[in-house]
Amino acid sequence: MRKHIIQSISVIVLAITGVSAQDKETTQEKEKDSVLGTQTVHVVQAYNPSVSDAFKIKSNPSINDSVTAVKKDINYTIFSVPVASTFTPAKGKASGVEKTPPEKVYNSYASLGVGNYLNVLADFYTSRALSRNETLDIGFNHHSSQGGIDEVELDDHFFDTKLSASYFKRERDMNWGADFNAQHQAYNWYGIPEGFYTDEQIANIDESQSYLTFDLGGHVNFTDGYVKGGDVLIRRFSDGTSSGETNIALNPQFEFPVRDQVVKTNIFVNYLSGNFERSMVADEEVKYSNVQLGINPSINLLLNDDIAIEAGATVAYMMDMENSDNKFYVYPNVKASYRILDEFVTAYAGAEGKLVQNTYYDFVQDNPFVSPTLMVAPSSQQFDIYVGLKGRFLPNVSYDVKGGYNSTDDYAFYQTNPGFILSDGIEGYMYGNSFDVVYDKMSTIHVSGEVNVDVSNKLSIGVNAEYNNYSTDFLSDPYNLPTIKGSLFSDFTIGKKWFGGASIFFVGERYDHITLLESIDTLVPYYGDTVTLDSYFDVNFNLGYKINDKLSAFTKLNNIANNDYQRWANYKVQGFQVVLGASYKFDF
Repeated sequence: MRKHIIQSISVIVLAITGVSAQDKETTQEKEKDSVLGTQTVHVVQAYNPSVSDAFKIKSNPSINDSVTAVKKDINYTIFSVPVASTFTPAKGKASGVEKTPPEKVYNSYASLGVGNYLNVLADFYTSRALSRNETLDIGFNHHSSQGGIDEVELDDHFFDTKLSASYFKRERDMNWGADFNAQHQAYNWYGIPEGFYTDEQIANIDESQSYLTFDLGGHVNFTDGYVKGGDVLIRRFSDGTSSGETNIALNPQFEFPVRDQVVKTNIFVNYLSGNFERSMVADEEVKYSNVQLGINPSINLLLNDDIAIEAGATVAYMMDMENSDNKFYVYPNVKASYRILDEFVTAYAGAEGKLVQNTYYDFVQDNPFVSPTLMVAPSSQQFDIYVGLKGRFLPNVSYDVKGGYNSTDDYAFYQTNPGFILSDGIEGYMYGNSFDVVYDKMSTIHVSGEVNVDVSNKLSIGVNAEYNNYSTDFLSDPYNLPTIKGSLFSDFTIGKKWFGGASIFFVGERYDHITLLESIDTLVPYYGDTVTLDSYFDVNFNLGYKINDKLSAFTKLNNIANNDYQRWANYKVQGFQVVLGASYKFDF
């Protein structure tokens, strides 16, 4: 107790001392006295505080409640009564979708059709899998007619038969293949000018001509490496007048990385050599031979998702071995596209050029009535500059509109050969009934457009048109080239059995020049005039019916309007043609 009294007195003394000191300091502040006083504090005992225990709630308090009842044990049982139930839940079942069974694919088919003018169409094709990675394809195609065109005085029959075989093999790092084709064609120079030759002269004309073609080709593609692949073609072409031609073309392809880009490089080597037994006016052999060498590097630049550019050039060198004339050529090869509105509008442009290797074979495939007296020479397309728009109006309507300007040196035109009125014993193509090839510089402004509509999966329609404005240096007219041409075509199916298609072709006016001379010895002019070949429509329709999965019947209707037009000067075409036939699919 004494201890606590002493501590209390000490606290009171300290408090009084503190207050007194504070008052004194305040007084001194007021009096602005800078002298500080001192005080002496006597500590009797150090302060040692302590904390007494507080009241705590017990964790397990005792309960003293007079209303708390004692828990009673309850025993109970469940009386189960079985209840009969006839309910059976139905199992869930997905709604069924009717599936069309896939059409069986056969590896072979054969087709045969016969019509008026004794037209015969025959086709055969088979594809055999020799192993998992090897395939052999064999095809046969034949089209012939015994002729019978109204008011034609010479034989106008023809036939075209082709046999082809193709082998393909796929390996781990490459794939390659080989092709072989043999073709036999026969035509007649039946388009003599009317009113200039006697019946006796016409009876002595041997108007027949035949062509025989053999070609062997191959290709290879590599998945890795700088060499990406290439192709080769060897062709031998000859005719019934002892003319012949050999063409060898080799085209390897390479790709080289340059920084972040890939440079694609195409190299071409083209050798052509041929001869004709005579020229049109002289009994002397005509020879031609040249070699073309060229390289075409290009690089694809994708500036963004909408803009793409292909920039390159073609450098070519030609050696004319018959005339000892060698030339260098440089052509642009630039293409660009800009996607303006997704897939609906894409603008594109380009500037391209090329060296064209004209061949006797190509001339015959384009115009089978050329004479075996041609001057065969290459053409140089200096440039073709064009701009266009393509895309879709709707998801099922696509379009492509294009316009441009090009210029070609030594463009090959077909012109009617002169006829000799008073000569006897001349060849069957010397009666103004065959065509020569003449060369001239030509410039063309061209505009074209195409629209395709997929009305449904059973009907598609397409239309295209082209306009050309030609300009030549020496020829008075661009012979046998139409200013306007176009076509309309359609394919359709009706139900599960019927299928077919239709097409309409339009070709505008063309020009040619007819020249008749007195004889092959004097070459004195007898008659000469520029003729206009009328424009024409050619309407065609075909319809087929599936008898079963393997057998189908078909009919083809050609030149339905029965137009008596001329595809070439003095060469009338067959009128309305009907062909009936059947095709059969099978596994072989």
